[in-house]
Amino acid sequence: MMKSRKAKAKTIILLGGIWILVTLPLPWLVNNPLVSETQFNTILAIIGVMSLPFIALGVAWTLKPELAT
Repeated sequence: MMKSRKAKAKTIILLGGIWILVTLPLPWLVNNPLVSETQFNTILAIIGVMSLPFIALGVAWTLKPELAT
């Protein structure tokens, strides 16, 4: 049975959010007093850019599951 567009959108947003949270090394960054604010922002930006292709794959596979086989 086809899911509604709203349910697919919620699934995609949830999976994207989980992916970004899992990839962030926050305990290493937050608990380290040697990491400056500019370094912290730079690392977050790099992680965000690197996550985009994986989020796009998740969206594509959610919309067209036959691409995963």
